[in-house]
Amino acid sequence: MTIPVITIDGPGGAGKGTISQAVATRLGWHYLDSGALYRIAGLAAARAPDIAPGELVSSLDLDIVIDDEGQVRYRLGGEDVSEQIRTEEAGEAASRLAALPEVRMALTGLQHRFRRAPGLVADGRDMGTVIFPDAGLKIYLTASAAERARRRYKQLKDKGMGGSLAALFADISRRDQRDAQRKVSPLRPADDAVCIDTTGVAIDTVIGQVLSLAAQTFASLKE
Repeated sequence: MTIPVITIDGPGGAGKGTISQAVATRLGWHYLDSGALYRIAGLAAARAPDIAPGELVSSLDLDIVIDDEGQVRYRLGGEDVSEQIRTEEAGEAASRLAALPEVRMALTGLQHRFRRAPGLVADGRDMGTVIFPDAGLKIYLTASAAERARRRYKQLKDKGMGGSLAALFADISRRDQRDAQRKVSPLRPADDAVCIDTTGVAIDTVIGQVLSLAAQTFASLKE
């Protein structure tokens, strides 16, 4: 039996992480945050600048666990780096590494291993186009750059971290351009993806839309 997959792609700040985790939890499926893997790779590369990125990623000492509160935690070389990889610097490093073919190839096999029964919700930038092209349901989330910058600014403020709204807007716009123009796996919706603009839309509303689409798509959810 083919293990069902829902892919949720889109630019940073479109709501992929929040919505994907909620959908996975509601369905009782596994969850893959591919962006976290690239951020971890970026952190590892910054710590070992003399090692070729592809070689470094292939040998990552990475451990992913669920803590007592049900939160996904990421450990690199035994160190919990779950908070470090959420910084703007880590996001910028991840975007740069994602443009390298050898890095994307090294992480492809790791991402495939997340596909386990009863199903997988995978969020990223090329989940539906490259990693899981046979996914039964493909979602592409988007939102205006201004909206995404405001969301990120609020996240940073809520965590007690500083940040300039103007700088965040500039970073997001620059990252969007690089992700869309890279030669390998450029950011774009799959031909058969359902596109949802989350600008000004409540998260719960989008979660409901995705769950409704999933119920229409997968026979196992209709039983």
